[in-house]
Amino acid sequence: MPGVREVQHYLTGLWLLLWQDPKGFQHLDLSDRGALRSFWSIVYALPAIAISWLWLRRGYLAAMPEGTSADALYFFRLALVEGLNWIVPLVLAGALAWAIGIGSRYSAIVTAVNWLTLPFSYAYAFLILLLMIAPMLSGLVALLWLFLLLALIGVYMRVLQMICDGHLLTAAATTLLLLVPSILLSDIVERFLGVYPG
Repeated sequence: MPGVREVQHYLTGLWLLLWQDPKGFQHLDLSDRGALRSFWSIVYALPAIAISWLWLRRGYLAAMPEGTSADALYFFRLALVEGLNWIVPLVLAGALAWAIGIGSRYSAIVTAVNWLTLPFSYAYAFLILLLMIAPMLSGLVALLWLFLLLALIGVYMRVLQMICDGHLLTAAATTLLLLVPSILLSDIVERFLGVYPG
């Protein structure tokens, strides 16, 4: 498992790539091994994920009839949703990469996307905590949520553009493939597994 300093090293590299500085590549392990190790970002994101799960559970219980339970099985189903949301977009991005002839960069894409997910997970968790503590700020939180989504799109685009040798259309297509299916899949799977009220 990568240590905290190593993770900071990776995030520094992504920060440099965000500002179109090729020195950022020196901070990242973009090999196949690096891509596999980047999945440790899930472990580092667990506290943020737990906050989102507690928020979902709270909303689920509030919308369901009194006496409804949301025990270990409920959290197991949320874990399935989380896992699918994490893996399926990466698989689709891989299919796109091989289809357009940039399969050799797939490991770099996986590495960058996995570690980029980490800071955004905590940013979203902060907004959820803010909403839980001060529900009267729901309008502000909704606005910040939108800004965060736009920031996520922008960051993905700029980092992937560096990985794809400056090809903006390739970066844009990959970004859409990473984000849109995840949004759609999340809604469908949550309803199918019964973790979403209604």
